[in-house]
Amino acid sequence: MRKFMLSALVAAAAFAAPASAVTVLTFEGLGNLAPVGNFYAPNYIFSPATLAIVDADAGGSGNFANEPSPNTIMFFLDANNAILNAPNGFTTGFSFFYSSSTAASVNVYDGLNATGNLLASLNLTAQGFDNCSGDPGGAFCNWTAVGVAFSGTALSIDFGGTANQTGFDNITFGSDKPVVPEPATWAMMIVGFGLVGAALRRRAKGAPHHRTAVAA
Repeated sequence: MRKFMLSALVAAAAFAAPASAVTVLTFEGLGNLAPVGNFYAPNYIFSPATLAIVDADAGGSGNFANEPSPNTIMFFLDANNAILNAPNGFTTGFSFFYSSSTAASVNVYDGLNATGNLLASLNLTAQGFDNCSGDPGGAFCNWTAVGVAFSGTALSIDFGGTANQTGFDNITFGSDKPVVPEPATWAMMIVGFGLVGAALRRRAKGAPHHRTAVAA
């Protein structure tokens, strides 16, 4: 089984918006293998095991292709600590794109740190590594859009699954269908997060490289 060494939660840009509006995290602006952490704080805070990784075709170490918002995605190094907290809460729906070598699950809770009532669940299936086109290289090349609507106010998400086997992009809050921002919007978001991203890149550490992993 191929290791999905996405060694970095792909922290890109987020649509800054009111709680009732749609917000998208694309992870553009984060460096290769940089921790996502507080990149989107105070609204969204990721556990330490969350990293970003840049497509190898764009100079990073990511073994993926055809990502919805080039060239950065996110993944978790520790499946037991794959938590996203949203202290200000979000409502209506939740969605994202994913590429995975194994089955996985994502759960939405009304308490912080994956506690409280379970509001929604998503079961992710494994995808193949064949029949890809467009992006010239990368084994994790098939992406699936998933989402779920729910009632109540969510405060956290547990991404679960198998560590290093699943990559995520365009995490969308407030909609059960993931959003792909226009390139001009990415540019504005990257400028807004530029200083924070630069600091994270300086602190980023390398990770083991495996030809069959997402981090090639």
